[in-house]
Amino acid sequence: MWALIDSMTEEEFNAPFEFGDDPKDKEAHWKRDKNLRDNLVHLYEWHQLLLNWINSNMKGNLVPFLQEPYDWKTYGNMNMKFWEKHQSTPYEEAKKMLLQSHEEVLALIEGFTDEDLFEKKRFNWTGTTSIGSYCVSSTSSHYDWAIKKIKRQIKKLRSPK
Repeated sequence: MWALIDSMTEEEFNAPFEFGDDPKDKEAHWKRDKNLRDNLVHLYEWHQLLLNWINSNMKGNLVPFLQEPYDWKTYGNMNMKFWEKHQSTPYEEAKKMLLQSHEEVLALIEGFTDEDLFEKKRFNWTGTTSIGSYCVSSTSSHYDWAIKKIKRQIKKLRSPK
């Protein structure tokens, strides 16, 4: 992802995202995110969800993965709150926050055994799944999402008008 961002010209880097006009773009994020900063803070906030969830539950403070009052039907509203929260966060700060939280997530993951990570129901607070499933969702799956979005932005900017 960073190599992709680094490959952008200054003009491309500063260009606002202009998605959401394609009828195939049904997910809210196509209209929500307006720039690279928005992508980075979204990744950061999902790291925070994971870190807070695992750390709290490992200490015996049982909390759901998603923040109250959100659930898997309304998490889009939570994502919008994250977006609103960071509208004044500068890009460089967003980058710094994401790099730091990525390191924290990796350190947390490395503290678990493979069994801890991938055995379903190993911990009663993971429900029917595994910690690893949540880790994948909050890291590599989200990184893939961000990369696709950045690639699409670059392609749009570099295609003939």
